[in-house]
This record gives sequence, structure tokens and C-alpha cells, in this order.
Amino acid sequence: MHILIVDDEKLQRDLLQGFLKKQGFDVESAADGQEAMQLFMDRPFELILLDHRMPDMNGDEVLAKIKAINPMVRAIMITAFGAVDTAVRVMQLGADDFLEKPVDLEELLAKIRTMEDQVLIRDDAKRVEETILLDKLPVRMVGDSNALQEVLSIISRAAPTPWTVLIHGETGTGKELIARLLHLLSPKKDGPFIELNCGAVPESLFESELFGHERGAFTGADNRRRGVFEQADGGTLFLDEIGELPQAMQPKLLRALQENKITRVGGEQAIEVDVRIVAATNRNLKKMVEGGTFREDLYFRLNVIEVEIPPLRKRKEDIGALVEFFLEKFGAACSFAPQALHQLTKYNFPGNIRELEHIIQRTITLARSSRIGQRDLPPEIRNFRGEDPGSDLNQRLAEVERQMLIDALESNDWVQTRAAESLGISERVLRYKMDKAGISKKQR
Repeated sequence: MHILIVDDEKLQRDLLQGFLKKQGFDVESAADGQEAMQLFMDRPFELILLDHRMPDMNGDEVLAKIKAINPMVRAIMITAFGAVDTAVRVMQLGADDFLEKPVDLEELLAKIRTMEDQVLIRDDAKRVEETILLDKLPVRMVGDSNALQEVLSIISRAAPTPWTVLIHGETGTGKELIARLLHLLSPKKDGPFIELNCGAVPESLFESELFGHERGAFTGADNRRRGVFEQADGGTLFLDEIGELPQAMQPKLLRALQENKITRVGGEQAIEVDVRIVAATNRNLKKMVEGGTFREDLYFRLNVIEVEIPPLRKRKEDIGALVEFFLEKFGAACSFAPQALHQLTKYNFPGNIRELEHIIQRTITLARSSRIGQRDLPPEIRNFRGEDPGSDLNQRLAEVERQMLIDALESNDWVQTRAAESLGISERVLRYKMDKAGISKKQR
């Protein structure tokens, strides 16, 4: 990360520059606002550490000019101790964070590392989104939450590899969509994408579905048939609901993955296959391993790269974009009133994105006008008050706390310093809780 330090105190500049250079950062410094602007115009800085009080041009002015030139640049304002009003103002101007003097170097480093990770994740996600648009891929990822960006970041790095990917996620989160995206971004994109739902195959036919069979191999086998491994040769095989795989089939699947060879039922000749495996489950395979219902060696073979898809209740900031997407998808010439969208966002969506899609279908079909209000929402949404009796206590408390954080942020225009003060916690604790609950500025 390329960092610019702007401070009129030479001792402070040298201290920060020396410390950050030792941490491996590319660091330059400026003694005033004019010098900072000249350097900023000449260099591709990603982060500005900016002192608030300077003689020629204060930090507010420098920050405003920098953001006008490049709104994407990150900025940390260094303010006087206890200057809450100043901190609020600089956050409104676009600073990503602030530090009070004297600067705690370890705290500064932690903030920069977090920003560095966020920049890398955003860059990875942006590459995926650009590829989808440029190559006109038949998939679309809707939303801009931190949780979704992290998933896209993993996909961008996993897709070019030949390694097996295991996708975890609740029902309705879009596991098949992620599997297809991994295929379309992989070197095997021109090969077939074959899907097998392990939960829908009778146990007696499982081996034939996977590996195929020869004519006469069993009663009813009138012709030779290729299994999904052969069908997916040169492409991707998506094994959905892998947790439903019968125990008797697990060693056979493991052997096929290890040897890249299969043998048809009733056949004698081994057939080489070149297949990239993507598996998905909504079950806890680790607990299944502990319970003896899923082979540990197969679990490790499948779980080379793990992708955890967050449920919709943990990426609620994407609901607005998803609603717009579904309205466009169904060709609905209507819109949601702010109150209706707010009530919709409160709901926990146990069925995730699939449930949201069905709710939108139902609502636009039964709505009496093009402006959808709260009364047009289904009863389970309209009457939802944030309580879910079916969830455990910890989950219910987490949802209550999450809603309190969002309410405090919204009532303070997403100025985190003021929100933290209204909640009676420190700004650092607020940031920790926001990250834990999957809340970001983009939720505005």
C-alpha cells in the first residue's frame, strides 16, 4: 500500500514514516497542504494520513480536495485528543477513520491492515464483476455488502485453480450460482457444467449416476450409459447436497477423486476423466465426520478451498439492490415505498434469497397500485417485529443488537463517532460490532 503522510510537525512525520516503512509500506511525506496536493497529483497513493491542524491549509480542506480528485482514496485524519466535533466533521467529509493524538502506533497499524485487506477484497470482487459484464456471463451477483465482496474475492482466486471447492450455505443462499460462477471463471469454462443433486438420487442408483453403467449391468440396464463424471469430462462437476451422499458410496467417490479414474457399473476398464469438482452442502460436514456419518478423508479431499456463503440476514444491506433486481427480472413497473422497504429489511428471511424472490413475486402480483406500501406486504413481513421464536437465544440477541446498531447509525447519518456515543460505547467497540454483524457504510 502506497501511503502519504501529511503533517507540519517534522518529528511526527519522521516517527510515522519510519514506523510504517519498517512494516513494509511504501511511504512518502509532505510538510503542508500544498506539498501534499503536488505529491498526490504525481503519485498513485492509496491511503492518506492527514493531520487536521496545519498552517497553510487545514486537514479539512486537503481532504475535500483529495476526495474531489479521487473519491476512492482512503484517508485517516489525525485529530487533537477529545475533538469529537472535529472527528464527526471529517467523517462526513469522507475520511474512513480518525486517530487522536498522541498516535498509538499499534492502533494505527491495525487500522491500516484492515483497510489493506478491504482494498484487496474489493479489487478481487471488482475483477469478478468486470469479467461477468465484459464476457456477458449468464450469472449476476447482486449487492455490495462486505460479506458478498469477501465471497467474490475467494472466487476470483479459487476459480483459476484445479482444486476442489466446498461451498457451505443455508438453503436458498445461491450455492448453485456460486458453483456456476467458479466454472465460468475457470480454464474449463468452455467445457460442460454438470450438476448432480445428491439428495434426489435413490441409493440403489447412485453408483450408476456417478460412474455410468454397461448394458446388462443390472435389471433395466438396456443400454450403456455415461455417468456424470464422464459427462463432465473437460469441465466442472457440481455435487450439490454432498452431505446426503450414502456412506456406501463415499469410499468409491474418494477413489475417483484421488485417481481421476472411474469404472462403469458392470464394466472392467478404468476410464480416465479430467473433471474439476465443486461440492455444496447446507449441513455441517465436520459434525457429520465426528458422528461417523461422513468419511474424514473424503471431507478433507473435498474441502481444499472453502467458500462460506452468508445468509441474507447477515447481508441485509444488499436487500434493496436485490429487490430492484427482482423487479427488473419480473418486468414489474412498480416500486417499494421507503417504509415498505424498511419493514422488508427487518425480516430475517429463513429461506434467504429464494424466499425474498418469492415474496417479491407474490407482492407485485397482489399489489393494488404501482407504489408498494406496507399494507401490500405479506402478513409474515408486515407483522414482523424482530422476534423469531424458532431461533436460539444467542441468535435472537444477536439480531436485536444488530438492529440497535443499524438504528443508531441511521439516526446519526452513519457518523460512527456519534452513533457510538448514543449507544454508550467506544467507536472502536462499535466498529468491532459492525464488522461482526456484517454492517457496512454501504448499507445507507
